[in-house]
Amino acid sequence: MDDIKQTVLDYIRKEYLEEDDDRELTETTPLITGGIVDSFSMVSLKRFLERKYAIQIPDADASPEAFDTARSIEVLVNRFKK
Repeated sequence: MDDIKQTVLDYIRKEYLEEDDDRELTETTPLITGGIVDSFSMVSLKRFLERKYAIQIPDADASPEAFDTARSIEVLVNRFKK
């Protein structure tokens, strides 16, 4: 798994899952539609990604579909990396 996807999954485990939550997270795990990330969490994840990768993700591109899996988040981040 590449760096962006792993970074996203590590952040989600740390910030949004309880320590005893043993759900397996993969690059295709549904994050929003699976109930792991809600709209407030998506905003903090967006801010984390913007700081981590020195990018700006326009609000119009920060859709639930774009944030639903680590794979789709990687695609989004790569679109805005210079």
